[in-house]
Amino acid sequence: MPEAARPQPPVSYRWAVLIIISVAMAGNYYIYDSINALERIFIDRLGFSATQFGWLNASYSVAAVLTLLVGGIIIDRIGTKKAILAFAVVCLLGAAITASKGSVPIMIVGRTVLGLGGESMIVAITTALAKWFKGKELSFAFGINLTIARLASVAADNSPTWASRAFFPQGPTGEPSWQRPLLIAVGAALLAIVCSTVYWMLESRAEKQYELGKAGETDRLEFKGIFRFDLSYWLVVGLCFTFYSAIFPFRTFAIDLFTNKILAAHGGLAASEAVKVIALKQAGSLNSLLPFTAMIATPLFGLLVDRVGKRAWFMMFGSLLLMPVYLMMAYSPTSLYLPVSMMGIVFSLIPAVMWPSVAYIVDQSRLGTAYALMTLIQQIGFFLLNLLIGKANDYSHAGIGNPGGYALGMWIFSILGFVGMALAILLRIRETGPHGHNLETITTAKK
Repeated sequence: MPEAARPQPPVSYRWAVLIIISVAMAGNYYIYDSINALERIFIDRLGFSATQFGWLNASYSVAAVLTLLVGGIIIDRIGTKKAILAFAVVCLLGAAITASKGSVPIMIVGRTVLGLGGESMIVAITTALAKWFKGKELSFAFGINLTIARLASVAADNSPTWASRAFFPQGPTGEPSWQRPLLIAVGAALLAIVCSTVYWMLESRAEKQYELGKAGETDRLEFKGIFRFDLSYWLVVGLCFTFYSAIFPFRTFAIDLFTNKILAAHGGLAASEAVKVIALKQAGSLNSLLPFTAMIATPLFGLLVDRVGKRAWFMMFGSLLLMPVYLMMAYSPTSLYLPVSMMGIVFSLIPAVMWPSVAYIVDQSRLGTAYALMTLIQQIGFFLLNLLIGKANDYSHAGIGNPGGYALGMWIFSILGFVGMALAILLRIRETGPHGHNLETITTAKK
């Protein structure tokens, strides 16, 4: 059949593709978040320090930085269907290495391998979505993709509840297992490979029968363009660095913090093993509120910002929410649900407000470089904060016998809220001045 005569893929075919590759990406998300509930088990059973636990995600970020330099080139050379499957296999290798032995060096190697595959897989899936949905329902497709992926984060945080037999194979009073929960992550990686294989077949079939769009531009870092970006761009990058560095590294340590804060109100060191299990489950549920809230609030904030503009004001509002939440967790004896819900709102603002703002500031031809640079700087923030908070918890001897020891790390996170407020004010001043890009005034009605 001549190329020009080929029809567009049916709507049902495109949405089947979306679901399949979104489930593959959800497997990736689950593997990354699968260690969140295991910090105290690693410390008590494997002899980890909090700093060493922080290295598990810090090493992922180091690998992610390397990915940004080469991942786009690999995807361009071998195509999306091969790239998604290849990176899914790398994720499986990383998950398997992490689960193979309760050793700090081995687990760090596993998480590094996961970082090489995980970030590249996300870029490849993003590229594939553009191929299938550009000019159609692209924004909505991206929203569905992110929603499905974040459901996996919710599942990982709540794994002590729905997979309690994996965590406590001998019952609530028995020794917890560090390995069995990680084997569930290996299962998630296998699911990602199955879905990636199905996507390969779907795309191969479609290439013979339908007219497909061109793949989107991959996020590739071009060093020569770094120094030509506008001040508004750097302020947006600073806000993304600040907000994400305050949230993702927090999630690394949050379940251990929540568990011990809950136990402090129920006997602390004297609490029974059954109470400790209940506290772990409640802590996982609390931590899952962050991605769950973002799943709901992100598209709502996106619609609101498109209608009213005021992007810098929204980030000032987010900074105002971010400043007290960590101190509320550290010092307030009241429920943790309020500060976690406030943080969930903050978590929704960056993808809804700041990431789309880059498209108004940076020329279309340089968007790939702009997003890649912003992502690279964010990963540097994840690396630094994961290590810094781990060291702070070790220094303060934070744990079940000293829940007040988490306060130092909470102060570090709170400082990021103040930095975010300063950057948001500077962005507001810049964008209302003669060199602005109308971030405060652009709405859907004016596009």
